[in-house]
Amino acid sequence: MEKANPVTASGTISQNRRQFLGATGTAFAALVASGCSTGGSRIATAAASPANFTGYGDLVPDPAGMLDLPKGFSYKVISKLGNPMSDGLTVPDAADGMGCFDLGNGKIALVRNHELMPRPEYLQDIPEGFDRIEGKAVMPGGTTTIVLDAETLEIEQEYYSLAGTVRNCSGGITPWGTWLTCEEAVFSASDKNDHDHGWVFEVPADAGKLVNPAPLKAMGRFNHEAACVDPVTGIVYQTEDRGDSMLYRFIPNVPGKLAEGGKLQALALVDGTTDSRNHEGVTMQVGDMHEVRWIDLDDVESPDDDLRTRAAAQGGVKFARGEGIHWGEGELYFACTSGGAAKVGQIFKLVPGRGKRSDGLQLFFESTDPDQFNYGDNVCVQSNGHLIVCEDQYTDVVTNHLRGITPEGVAYPLALLRIQTEPAGACFSPDGKTMFVNAYSPTATLAITGPWFG
Repeated sequence: MEKANPVTASGTISQNRRQFLGATGTAFAALVASGCSTGGSRIATAAASPANFTGYGDLVPDPAGMLDLPKGFSYKVISKLGNPMSDGLTVPDAADGMGCFDLGNGKIALVRNHELMPRPEYLQDIPEGFDRIEGKAVMPGGTTTIVLDAETLEIEQEYYSLAGTVRNCSGGITPWGTWLTCEEAVFSASDKNDHDHGWVFEVPADAGKLVNPAPLKAMGRFNHEAACVDPVTGIVYQTEDRGDSMLYRFIPNVPGKLAEGGKLQALALVDGTTDSRNHEGVTMQVGDMHEVRWIDLDDVESPDDDLRTRAAAQGGVKFARGEGIHWGEGELYFACTSGGAAKVGQIFKLVPGRGKRSDGLQLFFESTDPDQFNYGDNVCVQSNGHLIVCEDQYTDVVTNHLRGITPEGVAYPLALLRIQTEPAGACFSPDGKTMFVNAYSPTATLAITGPWFG
């Protein structure tokens, strides 16, 4: 049975990498040899909710003014902006996407993105990184890693694990124990910086220090948002945060070794539908399954930032700001922040056929009202099949929730962030007992426990 968790409760990062490479090598080679053809779609069966399940109940106001939760749930702040870290630096701001990993020996790690641009107030004396500002300070975007005792959730180590990048928005866990962190910015080298930006970088969960910042250029240069990996094939699916974005997939030459290159493709539909946004009339109905085809892309380093327009010219499907994406159980889900007739959010489900049948794309959920679901961003799939979605809407009043969505497509409030920022990076501990989530700015990383269903 495929699980959303990147590593088993008893395994270590290195063990899981070896197991993944051994288990997928032969099957993946056969898939590539067949041209990665697609054949009929199917919908995986998710864990059923209790009858008439509509959530965990009313949200109870938090006396501390941070996070309202249902009765029986509580949270603990484990890290926040400005706290000193093990490497002598301080916790940076703009905490966004995040993944949780089992390191073995009773330790877990959170790898946390920081969506920072090179503004003076964000700069620290970081010793090394991918790029510098006018040859001086290292750009502040990147990732920090928190190593925790799995039982007590006490911090044992906290450090910058990637630096010198920009706007590290979201990303995704891999089955071999790394975090894919994505730059949501596309700009070129200039007299102020040495390198192009708009890449994906890979950060081992057990790095222990700053990693070598090597961009995975074959995965494409665009306004990246998030990524997830099919644990059977090693194919990486990627979202793009633009109003006319594409959904991409990267087929690596060697599963689990993304730096060795591969093929980048964009999603299209066999029935000819080219717009999923439902902004100018309904083109996709909730629940309908559409047969998928994939478009090969060239010149993927895209100096003109035109991957999406070239893909659209070949029939690629436009999505309304593709954001969070996460692997479930035989399928993946991704959020489109401003999609739908009401323009307040959609969730799509993609069911890979893995060469035996066509991939299938379904509009799984579309919000009709901001009070139901408003601008879903980061997303994760709980072990019970429920989606947990982080809202990202800034209004005159505090409105950003964590929303649950049942496998039947029913949305319910799970939490309300009481400060004027977004929740981000929701992810679960390996045992499923704790959900971690960030308050974006000022950075605060929270651990939520309670009577989780399933």
